[in-house]
Amino acid sequence: MKVLVIGGGAREHALCRSLSLDPDVSALYCAPGNAGIAEVAELYPVDALDGAAVARLATELEAGLVVVGPEAPLVAGVADAVREAGIPCFGPSEEAAQLEGSKAFAKDVMAAANVPTARSYVCTTAEEIDTALDAFGAPYVVKDDGLAAGKGVVVTDDVDQARQHALACDRVVIEEFLDGPEVSLFAITDGVTVLPLQPAQDFKRALDNDEGPNTGGMGAYSPLPWADPKLVDEVMESVLQPTVDELRRRGTPFSGLLYAGLAITSRGVRVIEFNARFGDPETQVVLARLRTPLAGVLLHAANGTLEAQPSLVWRDDAAVTVVVASHNYPETPRTGDPIEGLDEVAAQDAPDAYVLHAGTRRDGDAIVSAGGRVLSVTATGSDLAHARERAYAAVSRIRLEGGQHRTDIAAKAAAGA
Repeated sequence: MKVLVIGGGAREHALCRSLSLDPDVSALYCAPGNAGIAEVAELYPVDALDGAAVARLATELEAGLVVVGPEAPLVAGVADAVREAGIPCFGPSEEAAQLEGSKAFAKDVMAAANVPTARSYVCTTAEEIDTALDAFGAPYVVKDDGLAAGKGVVVTDDVDQARQHALACDRVVIEEFLDGPEVSLFAITDGVTVLPLQPAQDFKRALDNDEGPNTGGMGAYSPLPWADPKLVDEVMESVLQPTVDELRRRGTPFSGLLYAGLAITSRGVRVIEFNARFGDPETQVVLARLRTPLAGVLLHAANGTLEAQPSLVWRDDAAVTVVVASHNYPETPRTGDPIEGLDEVAAQDAPDAYVLHAGTRRDGDAIVSAGGRVLSVTATGSDLAHARERAYAAVSRIRLEGGQHRTDIAAKAAAGA
């Protein structure tokens, strides 16, 4: 089977890496890709937001499956264009992708499906914003209603900062603060059957000890030794299946990757948000633990035959990923800095640790930074402590001027805290 992956971040590199190891994949393409993906897939310079161009490329390549990675192309209807061309596509329709594209839409779906989530207000005026902030009090949780690349959320005790962020958005969701640890749980679905993956935890803040500004994610790990063994079953019953059933009832069936961002609160599991695609950096650790070949699972979802998919098989190993970001990320990241040490990781740490590229590009013989989150180092080990040791050993070999990374990814979980 020929597979075309759309996107060019670390998530797409992780997907391409897994697909390249699948014996059923005869050819692998990516558009637009990045410098690292070029090592496992043939790249094409197609605009990921141009559904017609993506569909044409998929047709020319005779792709048997298209996987749309990022949220922006999904919200733009790229998956619809591919399916209209008669090609199986893994990724929700434009309408169903509003589950991520509009937090207000997601709240409406959750209310109809009786999915547990934070109480919230949808605000469009300064008066509504002030009313909502007063109603909930600190900590204030303010979310841009639209896509914001993981950085549209402000959680603060400062009411002026919360109000300023809210006023900068056309429409904003203000909600109660949810206490407790956060968990990411992915599920593959064809709009009827829901197949959960293994849970992971990511780290949103830029600095150690969960300090600094919000980011797209600075690292992740899986499994979660502290989580209730019944967590996945509980979330399937109370969150994932009801959401898929509600979207189908509305005539907008969701087929693709449903990502539930959860808070394990003192009052039980609550949904923080939904995403309509694999999450970055959680994808890196989840796929590192998946033993079942990936292409067939995604094709079953795209074809509406997920019920025929055998149970997924998982490795016992733990996985940790550490994101290396550019200077001044997430404010105004500097780009164009050479990245050195990648060959050393490949020579000394593989296959137990490897680099997945995000914001990189080739400049002559060099690979240079081209975005805020530059790359992530993913490692596996017999337990979290072992995986963590391998990940940071590989990170230490990478040299990027002004580069930054957190040093505490999975530290508490590895220590049993």
